[in-house]
Amino acid sequence: MSSLLTALLSALPLMAGWAVHAWCLRARLHTARRDPLTGLRTRDGFTRRATRLIKDPRAVVVLADVDRFKQINDRHGHAVGDALLKATADRLARHVGASGVAGRLGGDEFAAVVIDDHGTAADLLAVLHGRLARPVDGLAPEVHTTVSLGWVRAEDFPGDDLSGLLGRADVAMYAAKQGRAGLRRAGLGRLFATVRGRRSGRHGARTDVPVIGVAA
Repeated sequence: MSSLLTALLSALPLMAGWAVHAWCLRARLHTARRDPLTGLRTRDGFTRRATRLIKDPRAVVVLADVDRFKQINDRHGHAVGDALLKATADRLARHVGASGVAGRLGGDEFAAVVIDDHGTAADLLAVLHGRLARPVDGLAPEVHTTVSLGWVRAEDFPGDDLSGLLGRADVAMYAAKQGRAGLRRAGLGRLFATVRGRRSGRHGARTDVPVIGVAA
C-alpha cells in the first residue's frame, strides 16, 4: 500500500470528525436563530435575512403587534397567550412565503419583509391583516383579538437601512393602533400626531409622522 493511500486512510477519521463538528455547529446556529415558541427567526436571524431582502425594490417592511395581549395573558394565562402567539406567527409565516422572511422581535411584536411581485402591497397587507384577526381554533371566543400593522415600501426611502425602515413601520403601526385603524402605511406624506412607540422611545410627544392611507 502506498504511503499516500495510507496517509489518506489514516486521515479519514479526523475528516469525518470535523464534518460532524461542522454540522453540529450549523445546527446550533440555526437553532439559536429560531424562536423556541413560534419557530420564527429571532431578531438576529431576521435581521440577517431582511437586510439582504430590502435591497430588492419590491420589498415591503412590516411590523405587527398583537392588540391587548397583556390583558389576555393576565386574564387567561400564559398558555392561552402562547397559543395566540403561535397562531399569529404561523399565519404570518405562511403569508410571507419562502421569498420573504418573518421574525419575532420579542413579546407580541413581529416583523416581516414581503416581496410584492405585483405592486399591490396595500391589498396584500389588507389580506394579511384579515387573516391575523381570525379567531384561533381551540381558544374561547373572548380570547379573540386583533393585530395592528404598520408597513413601508423600501423603495420609498432608498437612504434608509433596515433599522430606519423598521422605525418608520413602527410609527405607522402605533398610529394605526391608536386610531384603531388596524393597518397603516408609512409614506412620503406628513402629518402631526401623538404616537406612542416602544421602539422609537416616544411617550406621547408631538411628532412628525409619515403617513399615507389607512385601511381597516
